[in-house]
Amino acid sequence: AMEGGPSARIREGDCAVLKRDEVFKAVSVLRRRKIIFEKQWFYLDNAIGHIYGTTFEVTSGGNLQPKQEVEEATTETKEAGTDNRNIVDDGKSQKLTHDDIKALKDKGIKGQEIVQQLIENSTTFRDKTEFAQDKYIKKKKKKYEAVITIVKPSTRILSTMYYAREPGKINHLRYDTLAQMLTLGNIHAGNKMIVMETCAGLVLGAVMERMGGYGSIIQMYPGGGPVRAATSCFGFPKPFFDNLHEFPLSKVQSLLSGTFSTETLPAEPEENALLEEESNGLTEEKQTSLQETEEEPATEAAMEIHPAEEQDTMDINAEDVEFKENKEKENKENVREKQIKQWERRKKLLEAAALLREKNADGLIVASKFHPTPLLLSLLEFVAPSRPFVVYCQYKEPLLECYTKLRERGGVINLKLSETWLRNYQVLPDRSHPKLTMSGGGGYLLSGITVVLDKGKSDSSNSEALKMEEPSSKRCRLQDLPC
Repeated sequence: AMEGGPSARIREGDCAVLKRDEVFKAVSVLRRRKIIFEKQWFYLDNAIGHIYGTTFEVTSGGNLQPKQEVEEATTETKEAGTDNRNIVDDGKSQKLTHDDIKALKDKGIKGQEIVQQLIENSTTFRDKTEFAQDKYIKKKKKKYEAVITIVKPSTRILSTMYYAREPGKINHLRYDTLAQMLTLGNIHAGNKMIVMETCAGLVLGAVMERMGGYGSIIQMYPGGGPVRAATSCFGFPKPFFDNLHEFPLSKVQSLLSGTFSTETLPAEPEENALLEEESNGLTEEKQTSLQETEEEPATEAAMEIHPAEEQDTMDINAEDVEFKENKEKENKENVREKQIKQWERRKKLLEAAALLREKNADGLIVASKFHPTPLLLSLLEFVAPSRPFVVYCQYKEPLLECYTKLRERGGVINLKLSETWLRNYQVLPDRSHPKLTMSGGGGYLLSGITVVLDKGKSDSSNSEALKMEEPSSKRCRLQDLPC
């Protein structure tokens, strides 16, 4: 309940989560869009304007109707057997056939009444024990009463949903382990966090939720760009993204060694082609403004980029003047937009680089499919002393190696390798017990606190050894590790 407190209303365009028993599904609230959830299809139109947490019933034509609270009619003493030993499951105890049930459904009879009919037409119902009767009713209700609750997304709900639906996408990061990460990483408003994750943006979203829009986050990403599929499910307000920066992992080494420049920034191929075709004097304007706005460290990088480009634009402009005048305005706009986009990207990259260069991050969170050792050794450089870091890994072996390497290197204290253990309980009167299915493993966490690294000690033997070993482990991904 972020905006508008606990009674926030469902609005068109919101991100919402559908819940039925223990099953969740994230959806966008849009009108006239058919949604299929748990073998039910319906439209969310009628949900708009209701309060989050409302339970709806699916009526004919896929319309949602807020479910009226009905008192259980079965409060009077039920007739029940003492045990189930004489009940044989031969499939003959139910007098209603499939066709009968279908006919009832077609008449538009509510799920509740169908369940009632099933009970009345079951020959064995009154012989079952009370618990078995409850179980029977519950099972039939689940089948015939189409009830859906719409809830506001939160870290707890989304991490439960991902863990149940597509655990592979979040590297099997269980929700209790995620909770541990947020606590061990001391994440709170006003922090400057570095997040490196390949969990579809779930960990990033969790960090953003904790920080509540205050502070800054630099997301390190592998490949072409950051993945934020899960982050968008949270439905954060726009300002939350103002202080979210991203920086490619491929540039970390050059940033640390001081050779970083945005020269080699991968622009999309069609962008380049268009830029060469015609570039309208925009680049010069942009360059000057960029140089003025950028802080000291970044301007050096900015300086390196410009001279050559300015030269090109001047030449092109001279040749293409007439050609340009005849061209439609649309094309110009497109190119201008693309250029603006590219400049935005470059500017953002420089901003992120400047933030990292300060080397004063308040914490580091790593949850990725890559081998943690080389990642951690390079990213810890950007973290201020006396700050927490947390690394998640699905397996413990890479973290053991990481632990040893950090011990050798120094600069960290309070190193802990942990695994949280989770057991769910069914809590019902007279029948509370641990659930029969228990999660096997929620992954492992390596956490610690940075301290000022004694340069004299580490510069000699240790760092040489590290340099020797780094490249090989860098290439090693978790998938390649022997299990």
